[in-house]
Amino acid sequence: MITQRLLARLQQLGLTVSTAESCTGGNIAHRLTLVPGASEAYSGSVVSYTNQVKSSLLGVPEETLRLYGAVSQNTVTAMAAGVCRAIGTDCAMATSGIAGPGGGTPSKPVGTVWIAVRTPYREESRCFHFSGTRSEIINQATEAAISLLLGILP
Repeated sequence: MITQRLLARLQQLGLTVSTAESCTGGNIAHRLTLVPGASEAYSGSVVSYTNQVKSSLLGVPEETLRLYGAVSQNTVTAMAAGVCRAIGTDCAMATSGIAGPGGGTPSKPVGTVWIAVRTPYREESRCFHFSGTRSEIINQATEAAISLLLGILP
């Protein structure tokens, strides 16, 4: 299981991770905490479903949210940095997107999800376009975030 591989690698490196989740609504945290001993590397999460929480708890600038929107590279990058600060971890995963079935626009259709990951060595963010039901999109985004972080660890 990829979550076990990620947590084992973080433990080998002596790193901790936290999550800042919007569209995944805590699903990444849930997946991580299903693994026995996850607390050796996983510290916690902020489910920042509204812009107010993104701004007040994670420090996403209101100007970023106004100019680029919640579903943007700028926002998830700030969310990842903010959750590292707030929880005191080395690494982070952040998600913001449109899981549907409503809420999509022509420029950001349902299934659009921005994911940012950060480590002391590297940061990366990517836009994904998933399809399926709301639950399927959330699960695909969860898997993608875990995979993306695992992929940038040394």
